[in-house]
Amino acid sequence: MRMNADPAEERLARAETALAHVERQCDELNAVVVEQGRLMERMRRQLERLSETLQNQELERIRSTSSKPPHY
Repeated sequence: MRMNADPAEERLARAETALAHVERQCDELNAVVVEQGRLMERMRRQLERLSETLQNQELERIRSTSSKPPHY
């Protein structure tokens, strides 16, 4: 800042600097949120696949261990 600068100009310059930092932080946080959304979607799909696999394995286990009644 200039030594003879008007206090209002100094306040405006500080506010503009602070705003620039806030905008940068907002952009960085937005990028994090977007990446987390992508990660959550990948994890959701993986969980869905694992759940289907587990259900299929459980059905196969039940089929293989259940014996037919003697009258069949």
